Amino acid sequence: MKFLIDADLPLWMTGAMAAEGHDAVHTDDIGLATFPDPVVGEHARDGGRCIVTGDFDFADIRNYNPARYHGIVVLTLPFRAGSPYMRLLLEEFFDYLRAGGTVEGKLLIVELGRIRVRE
Repeated sequence: MKFLIDADLPLWMTGAMAAEGHDAVHTDDIGLATFPDPVVGEHARDGGRCIVTGDFDFADIRNYNPARYHGIVVLTLPFRAGSPYMRLLLEEFFDYLRAGGTVEGKLLIVELGRIRVRE
């Protein structure tokens, strides 16, 4: 699976995705870290990548209709969430994928203990 990690998430997430066998790039690595959300979304869509972000702007289906994307994954991050918390959320997401869950055309809101899916 191909992912685009948004600028609000740490660079180590690309390595965590790769360790699970996924192709992941970070907006920082491709020069998109300072670009507005619509540009990041378009780049992900055109490149066949699922967006992984902590930015709830991407959860607004009026602006980012999941059916038009290869997946949008929003990690629910409390203020000052550190790497251990982010790793737990990422593990929730990996468990979802390992169980056969899909992201294509869906919005996933990842929280500790549950994932909300909207198509």
